[in-house]
Amino acid sequence: MSEERHRPLAIHPIEDVDPATLPGRRATLVRARWLTLAVLVLLAVGGAASWVKRSEAAAALAAGTPELGRLYVRVAQPRVADKGQTVQLPGTLQGYTQAPIAARASGYLKRWHRDIGSRVQAGELLAEIETPEVDQQLTQAIAAREQAASSLALATSTLQRWEALRKKDAVSQQDLDERRSTEAQARANLAAADANVARLRQLEGFKRVVAPFAGVITRRNVDVGDLIDAGGGASRALFVLSQTDPLRVYVNVPQSYAHLVRAGQTVEVTQAELPGRSFSGRVMRTAGAIDPATRTMVAEVNLPNRDGVLLPGAFVNVALPLQASELLLLETNALIFGGEGIRVASVDAQGVVTLRPVRLGRNLGPLVQVLEGVSREERVVLNPPDSLGTGDRVSIVTTPPRGAPGKDGSKDGNKESGKAGEKAAAAAPEPATPGKAVPEKSKP
Repeated sequence: MSEERHRPLAIHPIEDVDPATLPGRRATLVRARWLTLAVLVLLAVGGAASWVKRSEAAAALAAGTPELGRLYVRVAQPRVADKGQTVQLPGTLQGYTQAPIAARASGYLKRWHRDIGSRVQAGELLAEIETPEVDQQLTQAIAAREQAASSLALATSTLQRWEALRKKDAVSQQDLDERRSTEAQARANLAAADANVARLRQLEGFKRVVAPFAGVITRRNVDVGDLIDAGGGASRALFVLSQTDPLRVYVNVPQSYAHLVRAGQTVEVTQAELPGRSFSGRVMRTAGAIDPATRTMVAEVNLPNRDGVLLPGAFVNVALPLQASELLLLETNALIFGGEGIRVASVDAQGVVTLRPVRLGRNLGPLVQVLEGVSREERVVLNPPDSLGTGDRVSIVTTPPRGAPGKDGSKDGNKESGKAGEKAAAAAPEPATPGKAVPEKSKP
């Protein structure tokens, strides 16, 4: 090759190269070839490793997809309540016996001996009444009785004489019979006079107004000198007496709870003015009928009050425990509300779902009464997703695995499915977004 031909190619002619430098150039070329081969081998190994890693991730994703696609649910069975609920009802305390004390004798109030708040015993004197008219009537009745007694004595002695004359046949039988009739009339007049005297003496006894039972005087309506009319009624009562131990509470039980109240049940009574204290009472009796005006049933509660803390007339709250109902109870988060009405998702032994319509009773907060639609043996899905329908297959678990749709549609996977999901997520490329480049995992 001539110099003219090498000059355009910028290659020096071989004749100009020193033969001593040729071995060094050959060694350089050999090293370059080996380096290039090493780089190619490394790239091939990296590509193979990346391909193996992606294959493993794809296999793990394929293996976990059926598990992740399965719907896991929690179920509950309808049950009967172990104990009844407690109903809070308002009530008013009343004396066990409460009576207005009225006068039986007319007159003027002479003096009163007990005032409001006084605790009295049965038979204790409360007031005295002046009855001048009754006093004079009694005196007159006693005099009339003496006249009747004198007439009877005369009629008796006359009858005895006429009977003696009749034995001698000195008088006729007619005359004797008339004397006997006169004696009988005189005896009857004496009995009437005795009865009138006894009546007026009893009226005299009503001059003393006494307590018919032990209790507390809650009202005094008269004062000294007031005119007292006999039989004036409750509006003209001299005193109002109330027995404070025990007390009585009448509560109006709504119709929906009336059939659950029984005599003998224990209740708790509380008063807002006595915080932290409760008083135990007992249901003594019920009316046994619903008031058509209020749709309630009256229940009577007896409440001991030995220390006198509770006062008649006070407003109280009565906690009335009811007997357990025979109706089924179900969690409210098992209900499905839709255009077809209220339904529940029932699961059979094969895990197949059936949507059943139900009819509900009272709402008890976290629980609701089921009147019809499900039985006690059925399993009902809790927190069913909106997409759940009849014929769907589900798996029943206590705690749903991670990554699988659970009772509320969220994913909460276990350790195995979580690892599979992590591997699949790591193998899946990051979705591209506008203005953001997708980084390459490896580049062969």
